[in-house]
Amino acid sequence: MAASSKGSMLQLLGKYYIYLTKCRRGVTALHTNFPHTRNTHSSVSGRNVKFLMSEASSPYGLRSYKELYELSVQDPETFWGALAKERLLWSKPFDQVKDCDFRQGKIHWFCGGQLNVSASSPYGLRSYKELYELSVQDPETFWGALAKERLLWSKPFDQVKDCDFRQGKIHWFCGGQLNVSVNCLDQHAHKTPDRIALIWEKDEPGTEVKITYRELLEATCRLANTLRRYGVQKGERVAIYMPVSPLAVAAMLACARIGAVHTVVFAGFSAEALAGRIQDAQCKAVITSNQGLRGGRVIELKKTVDEAMKTCPTVKHVFVANRTENKVPMSEIDIQLEEEMAKESPVCDPEVLSSEDMLFMLYTSGSTGKPKGIVHTQAGYLLYAALTHQYVFDYRQGDVFGCVADIGWVTGHSYVVYGPLCNGATTVLFESTPIYPDPGRYWETVQRLRINQFYGAPTAIRLLLKYGESWVKKYDRSSLKTLGSVGEPINNEAWEWFYNVVGEGRCTLVDTWWQTETGGICISPRPSEQGAEIVPAMAMRPFFGIQPVLMDEKGNRVEGNNVSGALCIGQPWPGMARTIHGDHQRFVDAYFKDYPGYYFTGDGAHRSKKGYYQITGRMDDVINISGHRLGTAEVEDAMDEHPDVPETAVIGFPHDIKGEAAFAFVVLKDNISLTESEVVDELKAIVASKIAKYAVPDHVLIVKRLPKTRSGKIMRRVLRKIATNQTSELGDITTLDDPSVITEIVEAYNKYKGQSYKVSS
Repeated sequence: MAASSKGSMLQLLGKYYIYLTKCRRGVTALHTNFPHTRNTHSSVSGRNVKFLMSEASSPYGLRSYKELYELSVQDPETFWGALAKERLLWSKPFDQVKDCDFRQGKIHWFCGGQLNVSASSPYGLRSYKELYELSVQDPETFWGALAKERLLWSKPFDQVKDCDFRQGKIHWFCGGQLNVSVNCLDQHAHKTPDRIALIWEKDEPGTEVKITYRELLEATCRLANTLRRYGVQKGERVAIYMPVSPLAVAAMLACARIGAVHTVVFAGFSAEALAGRIQDAQCKAVITSNQGLRGGRVIELKKTVDEAMKTCPTVKHVFVANRTENKVPMSEIDIQLEEEMAKESPVCDPEVLSSEDMLFMLYTSGSTGKPKGIVHTQAGYLLYAALTHQYVFDYRQGDVFGCVADIGWVTGHSYVVYGPLCNGATTVLFESTPIYPDPGRYWETVQRLRINQFYGAPTAIRLLLKYGESWVKKYDRSSLKTLGSVGEPINNEAWEWFYNVVGEGRCTLVDTWWQTETGGICISPRPSEQGAEIVPAMAMRPFFGIQPVLMDEKGNRVEGNNVSGALCIGQPWPGMARTIHGDHQRFVDAYFKDYPGYYFTGDGAHRSKKGYYQITGRMDDVINISGHRLGTAEVEDAMDEHPDVPETAVIGFPHDIKGEAAFAFVVLKDNISLTESEVVDELKAIVASKIAKYAVPDHVLIVKRLPKTRSGKIMRRVLRKIATNQTSELGDITTLDDPSVITEIVEAYNKYKGQSYKVSS
């Protein structure tokens, strides 16, 4: 298996604690009220020393030796106190910087403070195991030090965490104040204004646009000022319904800058789905585009918004950007966004926000069909997104990070926008599809943009696998260092193809497990010990601060290895969701009720003999066949090993004798040599040999494609309804990428039934 990239990620994490200030050379910590930063500094002489406190916390931002030296001798308490707070991990903060008298030979520094030498220098801990143990045994020290060092604060926090899973109470960095847009933009625009922040990979290949940190900051400020002028205030919600573009990123950051709460809705949802989210969030404004472009097709975004506005009385203004040159009808509430932005200043004073103020809401489809507005807040989410981005993918300054997710999903929030930008990275915005204009699009983009980390969905990998290796090998992929999969468990065949064909057997491949609710990656093969093994198609290792726990049906912890159970997390982490908008009891019931004192992920998992974690699928995707509990993902993985089968979906349905039985929906490759019935027979034989005879599906239906959400997840509950003859009760299907797939599958199912097969219902 692939080892990690040059150097140990653990060593980097350790070095970070000790050498961070050097790594952030040139960063000026901002005034406590976050004025717009400029590329000039007045001298230390004559300035209020208290004003310099924030700058002393990042002394390299002062630029000159003379200024640094003058501060160090004129006000040693400020100078050394700030350095000690930032560079060392304190178990108890000091209450006096120094107490010295040369006449008496008395030299006391950092009086009252207590620290642990090994904790203050985790580089000396050497191993992932020791760092991980510190993170779960002493989370206050671990996360507190990271938050102080990695984020720019206008007011330091006074309590690291205040959490109680039984109540669904999650508070991190209490009392602290900051602004997320300042952390993502201002510090980098000041230090390296011409560094590329965004590479917009537009729908047509070869037409990419590069945006610097200075340009993105200016666009964000103009947009933020526009929102303020039209009455959008702190805490009010703003819906963003736009194609993947720099202006969409600026819209997110503009909301963060003024303290408004954004809810990004995927620019492909129907008017009904958009309206439902706007109504639930009670949005005051919508930011959209006249049209969108995706896969060579024009998407009528403004038309969809107009239809949604008929049932959204809380919306006062609709800001319309121009993605194309085509004109669209404008009503009295519609505002031309670019025209209004041009009237505004490129400087916008950021709102000072509390750590637990709401940053954004993101809607996910609940099993009941009613979307849930998952709430994420400021500091904890940003810190966790930034750390996981850096250490899971081994991101180094100067790399080009290519996450091809849409910003309408949490992957786009965490690993296209907030995580990379907080780290000062160059991040790719991918507007198109994996097969436009041909199945080589991803790899042509990798070659042209020299992408170093590529993060995509298993469903896209399985799709491209059908087209063969030639579309991959046509392009130079030597820039790639790390590959990642996200969204669902990746099957072995897709993993091997991704690793060996795309990555040429030399790139680290991280199969990441996380959720909208977790805010960032929780289980992944990296970080790890240097050169540690990676097991194909397995998430493997918990990230720092994540404590996986397996539970049995009676609510007891399952100990030891080579065991399975419900996957829970035993203690809070900074990036996790705080509530469901407007319904905290639903939040408690969904995630903390089944296993009191634990966060229940809804997934099942297996802990291997070596202690690694394998996600087995949603717990509601577990079938109980004659008393045997069987994860549908396990059956799917076995069937996907057939050379003619790129993708399957297995669901359970009621059975008179067995209780439940398995029903498999199978997609075949083009131009297979066997007949469909021969493939079905071979699939059943594979399941029998790989798992057991009881696991063999009672029914195998060949379909052209599977019903998927726009984020690539298979909507299994729809398949379950079809298999149990409940097609009139499909529930919310607004998140489907193409609703016509339902008609295709129902027709195939009816034809299947007509061939003398009977499905229990």
